Amino acid sequence: MAIFYFDASAVVKYFHREPGTTWIRFIADQTTNEGHRANQIYLAEISRVEVPAAFAILARTQQISIRVRDLMYDAFLQKLESEFQSLRLTSKIIRHAAELTQKYPLKAYDAIQLAVALELNAKLQPYTLLATFVSGDDNQLQAARAEGLVTENPFDHE
Repeated sequence: MAIFYFDASAVVKYFHREPGTTWIRFIADQTTNEGHRANQIYLAEISRVEVPAAFAILARTQQISIRVRDLMYDAFLQKLESEFQSLRLTSKIIRHAAELTQKYPLKAYDAIQLAVALELNAKLQPYTLLATFVSGDDNQLQAARAEGLVTENPFDHE
Protein backbone atom coordinates (compact mmCIF):
# COMPACT_ATOMS: atom_id res chain seq x y z
CA MET A 1 0.00 0.00 0.00
CA ALA A 2 1.22 3.47 -0.88
CA ILE A 3 0.45 6.67 0.99
CA PHE A 4 -0.30 9.90 -0.84
CA TYR A 5 -0.92 13.41 0.37
CA PHE A 6 -3.09 15.36 -2.11
CA ASP A 7 -3.10 19.14 -1.96
CA ALA A 8 -6.30 20.87 -3.06
CA SER A 9 -5.19 21.14 -6.70
CA ALA A 10 -4.80 17.36 -6.84
CA VAL A 11 -8.18 16.75 -5.20
CA VAL A 12 -9.95 19.05 -7.66
CA LYS A 13 -8.53 16.96 -10.51
CA TYR A 14 -10.33 13.92 -9.11
CA PHE A 15 -13.71 15.59 -9.64
CA HIS A 16 -13.09 17.91 -12.60
CA ARG A 17 -11.62 16.46 -15.80
CA GLU A 18 -8.40 18.28 -16.64
CA PRO A 19 -4.79 17.25 -17.28
CA GLY A 20 -3.76 14.80 -14.59
CA THR A 21 -7.28 13.55 -13.79
CA THR A 22 -6.75 10.01 -15.11
CA TRP A 23 -3.66 9.50 -12.96
CA ILE A 24 -5.25 11.04 -9.84
CA ARG A 25 -8.31 8.80 -10.19
CA PHE A 26 -6.13 5.75 -10.74
CA ILE A 27 -4.18 6.45 -7.54
CA ALA A 28 -7.30 7.20 -5.49
CA ASP A 29 -9.47 4.38 -6.82
CA GLN A 30 -6.93 1.57 -7.21
CA THR A 31 -7.93 -1.58 -5.32
CA THR A 32 -6.19 -4.77 -4.29
CA ASN A 33 -7.26 -8.21 -5.50
CA GLU A 34 -9.27 -8.48 -2.28
CA GLY A 35 -11.19 -5.29 -3.11
CA HIS A 36 -9.52 -3.05 -0.52
CA ARG A 37 -8.12 0.39 -1.30
CA ALA A 38 -4.57 -0.03 -2.57
CA ASN A 39 -3.53 3.47 -1.52
CA GLN A 40 -4.25 5.78 1.38
CA ILE A 41 -5.11 9.36 0.44
CA TYR A 42 -4.59 12.12 2.99
CA LEU A 43 -5.61 15.75 2.73
CA ALA A 44 -5.48 18.77 4.99
CA GLU A 45 -8.64 19.77 6.81
CA ILE A 46 -8.37 23.12 4.98
CA SER A 47 -9.14 21.25 1.75
CA ARG A 48 -12.75 21.14 2.98
CA VAL A 49 -12.79 24.85 2.06
CA GLU A 50 -10.23 25.04 -0.75
CA VAL A 51 -11.76 22.33 -2.95
CA PRO A 52 -15.35 23.65 -2.92
CA ALA A 53 -13.95 27.15 -3.52
CA ALA A 54 -12.26 25.84 -6.66
CA PHE A 55 -15.56 24.25 -7.76
CA ALA A 56 -17.29 27.61 -7.22
CA ILE A 57 -14.67 29.40 -9.34
CA LEU A 58 -15.22 26.89 -12.14
CA ALA A 59 -18.94 27.64 -12.00
CA ARG A 60 -18.50 31.43 -11.79
CA THR A 61 -16.22 31.37 -14.82
CA GLN A 62 -18.80 29.20 -16.60
CA GLN A 63 -16.44 26.28 -17.10
CA ILE A 64 -19.08 24.11 -15.39
CA SER A 65 -22.75 24.59 -14.58
CA ILE A 66 -24.13 25.24 -11.10
CA ARG A 67 -25.67 21.76 -11.21
CA VAL A 68 -22.29 20.16 -11.97
CA ARG A 69 -20.67 22.28 -9.22
CA ASP A 70 -23.24 20.98 -6.74
CA LEU A 71 -22.73 17.37 -7.87
CA MET A 72 -18.95 17.71 -7.53
CA TYR A 73 -19.33 19.27 -4.09
CA ASP A 74 -21.59 16.45 -2.89
CA ALA A 75 -19.24 13.81 -4.33
CA PHE A 76 -16.28 15.49 -2.62
CA LEU A 77 -18.03 15.47 0.76
CA GLN A 78 -18.87 11.79 0.30
CA LYS A 79 -15.24 10.91 -0.52
CA LEU A 80 -14.07 13.02 2.42
CA GLU A 81 -16.30 11.06 4.78
CA SER A 82 -15.68 7.60 3.31
CA GLU A 83 -12.27 7.33 1.63
CA PHE A 84 -10.04 10.38 2.00
CA GLN A 85 -8.34 10.88 5.36
CA SER A 86 -8.61 14.48 6.58
CA LEU A 87 -5.77 15.76 8.76
CA ARG A 88 -6.55 18.40 11.38
CA LEU A 89 -4.76 21.70 11.57
CA THR A 90 -2.93 22.51 14.78
CA SER A 91 -1.25 25.65 16.02
CA LYS A 92 2.09 23.86 15.49
CA ILE A 93 1.21 23.30 11.82
CA ILE A 94 0.10 26.93 11.41
CA ARG A 95 3.38 28.16 12.91
CA HIS A 96 5.34 25.83 10.63
CA ALA A 97 3.36 27.07 7.61
CA ALA A 98 4.22 30.67 8.52
CA GLU A 99 7.90 29.72 8.67
CA LEU A 100 7.63 28.03 5.26
CA THR A 101 6.33 31.29 3.74
CA GLN A 102 9.58 32.93 4.80
CA LYS A 103 11.73 30.24 3.18
CA TYR A 104 9.81 29.71 -0.08
CA PRO A 105 7.55 31.73 -2.42
CA LEU A 106 4.36 30.07 -1.15
CA LYS A 107 0.83 31.38 -0.84
CA ALA A 108 -0.74 30.97 2.59
CA TYR A 109 -2.87 27.90 1.83
CA ASP A 110 -0.02 26.29 -0.10
CA ALA A 111 2.21 26.71 2.94
CA ILE A 112 -0.46 25.15 5.15
CA GLN A 113 -0.83 22.22 2.75
CA LEU A 114 2.93 21.67 2.80
CA ALA A 115 3.16 21.95 6.59
CA VAL A 116 0.40 19.34 6.98
CA ALA A 117 2.20 16.99 4.59
CA LEU A 118 5.46 17.44 6.50
CA GLU A 119 3.67 16.67 9.78
CA LEU A 120 2.16 13.53 8.23
CA ASN A 121 5.58 12.34 7.10
CA ALA A 122 7.04 13.03 10.53
CA LYS A 123 4.38 10.76 12.02
CA LEU A 124 5.01 8.06 9.41
CA GLN A 125 8.82 7.98 9.70
CA PRO A 126 8.98 5.79 12.83
CA TYR A 127 7.19 3.13 10.78
CA THR A 128 9.60 3.64 7.87
CA LEU A 129 6.73 4.93 5.74
CA LEU A 130 6.56 8.06 3.63
CA ALA A 131 3.73 9.88 1.92
CA THR A 132 4.15 11.15 -1.62
CA PHE A 133 3.19 14.82 -1.86
CA VAL A 134 0.95 15.40 -4.90
CA SER A 135 0.38 18.89 -6.29
CA GLY A 136 0.10 20.66 -9.61
CA ASP A 137 1.88 23.77 -8.28
CA ASP A 138 5.57 24.01 -9.23
CA ASN A 139 6.50 26.41 -6.40
CA GLN A 140 4.89 24.13 -3.86
CA LEU A 141 6.57 21.05 -5.34
CA GLN A 142 9.99 22.73 -5.28
CA ALA A 143 9.49 23.68 -1.62
CA ALA A 144 8.30 20.16 -0.79
CA ARG A 145 11.38 18.62 -2.41
CA ALA A 146 13.63 21.11 -0.58
CA GLU A 147 11.99 19.95 2.67
CA GLY A 148 12.76 16.31 1.80
CA LEU A 149 9.39 15.10 0.51
CA VAL A 150 8.89 12.73 -2.39
CA THR A 151 6.70 14.57 -4.89
CA GLU A 152 4.51 13.91 -7.91
CA ASN A 153 2.94 16.38 -10.31
CA PRO A 154 -0.30 15.09 -11.92
CA PHE A 155 0.55 17.10 -15.05
CA ASP A 156 3.48 14.70 -15.58
CA HIS A 157 1.07 11.77 -15.94
CA GLU A 158 -1.19 12.80 -18.83
